[in-house]
Amino acid sequence: MNYEIIASLGPASAAPETWRAMTAAGASSFRLNTSHLEAAQLDGWLGGLEAFCTREQPHMRVILDLQGSKWRLGAFTPFTLQPGQEVMLSRGDECAEGGCLPVPHADFFAAAAQCDGRVALNDARIVLEVLSAEAECVRARVLVGGEIVPRKGITLGGASQRVEQLGDRDRAVVERTRHLPWVGYAVSYVKDAAEMRRYRQIFEPQAQLIAKLERRSAVEGATEIAGAADGLWLCRGDLGAELGLRGMAEAAWEFAQEVRILPVPAALAGQVLEHMTAHAEPTRSEITTIYAALAQGYRGLVLSDETAVGAHPVESVRTAALFRREAE
Repeated sequence: MNYEIIASLGPASAAPETWRAMTAAGASSFRLNTSHLEAAQLDGWLGGLEAFCTREQPHMRVILDLQGSKWRLGAFTPFTLQPGQEVMLSRGDECAEGGCLPVPHADFFAAAAQCDGRVALNDARIVLEVLSAEAECVRARVLVGGEIVPRKGITLGGASQRVEQLGDRDRAVVERTRHLPWVGYAVSYVKDAAEMRRYRQIFEPQAQLIAKLERRSAVEGATEIAGAADGLWLCRGDLGAELGLRGMAEAAWEFAQEVRILPVPAALAGQVLEHMTAHAEPTRSEITTIYAALAQGYRGLVLSDETAVGAHPVESVRTAALFRREAE
């Protein structure tokens, strides 16, 4: 089996020696989630990666993950949400008050009044129930708690209102990096082919552009979206936050039936080897799922927490490459 392994970079994989080890283990490209990086931090990453990607490993590319129309929390001091606790989601880029979550997206508050009452944070690891929704403030109760940190994703169940466009933050990233031939881009939360075609016009003609499928409309319109993209990633984290576990499983199965005939390669993302974030070995279920995905026609795997913040980034890449190495 010939397939790509995209390894996300983060605190666990910030050193050049780790990049070398992951490349030797089978990583074919790296991913940087720009939503978690300020401009100076991004420049620092790119400064180190440029020498690696142009001199040491000239075949390597870095995929910059853009926020797209995905909603994310703003800046605040991390804290723990307890079940039953009330919390305020307030419009703004940051919040200094305890128990307050800033949301820098006006369309989120318009959509909150139309949602089914469920707010999922951080790929539904935390779930809130909407108690009231106003123009710049949503009051909610915690159903599923846990630690919450800045810049995590937000999903509203049953809400369709959203502004589909690249924000100022994304556009600044593109402007800072468009001259780098070893950089590509992945756009989050694409709705449909029309949106993807608008994005294609923003980038250089030769730029690698990947559409992340995290909404039902994107999964259903994958073939048309592929016409304006160089690749597709099925991202089960946000897809599960939007559709629920059963809906995500059904959508992923439907997509898998079309993977082999898509005009561009598709990669599987979202907890591919989640167990290895904390453990040195994968579960049997994870290995079986990887093999089934590759047999269905997926041509890539995207590792997220496994290599960005996990305890075993190199081992995670080596495990993801298990079937490719066996074929070789």
